[in-house]
Amino acid sequence: MDAKLYQKFINFELVKKYSIQQLTKKQQACLFFSKSISTTTKPHQDDTFNSKIIFTSNGLNSEIDLLKDFQILNSGSKPNAYSLVQLTRSCTNLSWFSHGEQLHCYILKSGYVTNVFVTTALVNFYVKSQLLHYARQLFDEMTEPNVVTWNTLISGYVRSGQFTTALNLFIQLERSELCSDSYSFSAALSACGSLGLVQLGKLIHSKIVKFGVECSIVVSNSLIGIYGKCGLAEESTRVFNNMMEKDTISWNSVIAANARNSRLEQAFDFLHQMPEPDTVSYNEVISGVAQFGNIDDAVDMLSRMPTPNSSSWNSIITGYVNRGRAKEALRFFQNMHISNILMDQFTFSSILSGVANIAAITWGSLIHCCTVKYAVNETVVVGTALVDMYSKCGQMKEAEILFGSLPEKNLITWNTIISGHAHNGNSDEVIRLFEQLKSVKDLLPDGITFVNVLAACWHNKISLEAANEYFELMVEEYGICPMPEHCSSMIKLMGQEGDVSKAEKMIYELGFEKCGLVWKALLGASVTCGDIEIAEVAAAKVIELEGDNEFVYVLMSNMYALHRKWIDVGGMRKQMKEKGVRKETGRSWIEVENSTLTPSIM
Repeated sequence: MDAKLYQKFINFELVKKYSIQQLTKKQQACLFFSKSISTTTKPHQDDTFNSKIIFTSNGLNSEIDLLKDFQILNSGSKPNAYSLVQLTRSCTNLSWFSHGEQLHCYILKSGYVTNVFVTTALVNFYVKSQLLHYARQLFDEMTEPNVVTWNTLISGYVRSGQFTTALNLFIQLERSELCSDSYSFSAALSACGSLGLVQLGKLIHSKIVKFGVECSIVVSNSLIGIYGKCGLAEESTRVFNNMMEKDTISWNSVIAANARNSRLEQAFDFLHQMPEPDTVSYNEVISGVAQFGNIDDAVDMLSRMPTPNSSSWNSIITGYVNRGRAKEALRFFQNMHISNILMDQFTFSSILSGVANIAAITWGSLIHCCTVKYAVNETVVVGTALVDMYSKCGQMKEAEILFGSLPEKNLITWNTIISGHAHNGNSDEVIRLFEQLKSVKDLLPDGITFVNVLAACWHNKISLEAANEYFELMVEEYGICPMPEHCSSMIKLMGQEGDVSKAEKMIYELGFEKCGLVWKALLGASVTCGDIEIAEVAAAKVIELEGDNEFVYVLMSNMYALHRKWIDVGGMRKQMKEKGVRKETGRSWIEVENSTLTPSIM
C-alpha cells in the first residue's frame, strides 16, 4: 500500500472533511484498512448490522452502500452467514477485489469458512475475478461442497476456455454423491461443443433425459449449441422442435446451427419464423451466406438489416478473406471505415489475415497503425494477427518485437511466431522457442506446435533419431495423436537420411493410407534418396487418391532420368501429353505502388 496515501487517510476524521463520493476506490480501500485496525468506534448491534446488509443487498447495492457496510463491519459487529454471503456477492458484483480479499480474511478468522454457502460465495468471487487457482484451492479445501459450488467452478473453467478441466471436474461431480442439475449439464455441454466431443455430448444428453431436465430451456439451448458446433444441425433442429417453450437464445442457436453448417435455406426459414429477430439473428444468417452462399447476397442483407453492428460487417470481411478475395475484403474494410462503423479486435484480426495471405506489407503497416489508434494492438487476438501478418510478409524482426511486447500470449500466439520462423527458414529459432514454450505455466504444446518443430528438424537437417525423440515426446508425454503433417515430416527426414524402407509401414501403422499428403511426402522422399521401387508405389497411391497430378509425373520423370531410364522418361511425358497434364507456372504476389486499391484508412 502507498505509505503516503495510508498516512493521509489514517485519520478517520477525514470522512468529515471529504464526502465518501469524493474518494477514489484506492482511497476508500486505504480508509477501510485504517478503520480495520482502529477500535475507537462504538460497535453496532449484530441485528442492526445484519438487517442493514439485507437492505443493501436487496436495494441499489451501490459502492457507497457497500463502503458503509464495511465501516459497520469494522466497528466490531459480528455478521451472520447470510450477511457475509451478501457482502461477498456485493464485492463480486462491484469488482471490489481488495475488499473481497479482506472479507475472505475475516471469514477465515471468524470460522465461517466451514459454512458451505459462505465459501461458495467466495469461490464465485474468485471465479469472477479470473483467479481460478484460488477458487480451486478453496473448493478443494471444502469438506462438503454443494452442487452450486461445483457448478460455479465448472462454469468458471468454461468461461476461461479451460474446457478439458471443466469436463474433468464435471466427471468428478458425476462420481460424487451429489446429482448434477440443469446448470451442471449446460456447462458440460458447452465444454463438449467447444472441444467437438459430440459422443460425450450424446452421453450427457442421455443423462439429461434420464433425470428429466430436458424440458429446461437452458439445457435445451445448450443441446442445440453442441450439436450445431459438432456439425449435426439436424439434431439441433430436432431438439428445437421438441421444446415446449423457446426464448430468443433458442431461436438464435438453431439459426446459427443451420447457418454454420451450410443449411442456409433452413436458417432463412427460422429467421422468418422467429417472432422478433434481433441483430444476432441476422448476423448468423449473414455469416452463413458469406461463408457458404453468394457473398453479394450477404452484402445485400447487411444493407437491409435493421440495426447492423461490427459483427455484421466482420462476417462479410471474413467471408471475402476465407474465399481468397483479399482485395475485395480491403475495399469492404475501407467502406466500413468511411461509414464510421466501430471496428473491434475481430475486424482487425480478419483483415490482417487477408493482408497476410497476399503479403501486402504496406496495407499491413497501415492497419497496424489503426489498431494502435483503436487501442486493440496489444490484445491477444489482434497481437497474434499482427505477428502472423509480419511473419508471412517476411518481416520476422517486427514479428519478434511484437511478440515480445504482448502483455498476454496464448498458445495460438506462440504457435504463430514458431510457425513464422519455420516458414522463414529459421529452424534454430523454432527449436529455441519450443523449448521456451515448454516452461510457460498453464500452456502446453499442441499438434500444430509439433508440426512446426518436426518441419524445422527437416529443414535444419537434424538427425532422424533426434526428430524421433520429439515425435515420441509428442505422443507419449503430451498425448497428442499424430496428424498426416507429422507423418510427412518424419518421412521427409527418412528420405534425407537415405532410407525410406520403414516409411510405408509407418503410414499404415498410423492409419494414413487414405491420405494423399503422406504418399506425396513418400514420393518426394523416395526421389531424394533414389529409391525407385518405393517411388513407383507412392506415385500409384497418389494417382489413386487424387487423380492425375502434375506433381507425380514431374517427379517420376526426374526419377527415371536420374536412373537413366530414358524410355520411362519418354513414357511419363507421353502420358502427361495424352492426359493434358501440364506443369503450372509459378506465381507470387507483389505489392505495386499506386495500384488501383489505394490505402486510405488513417
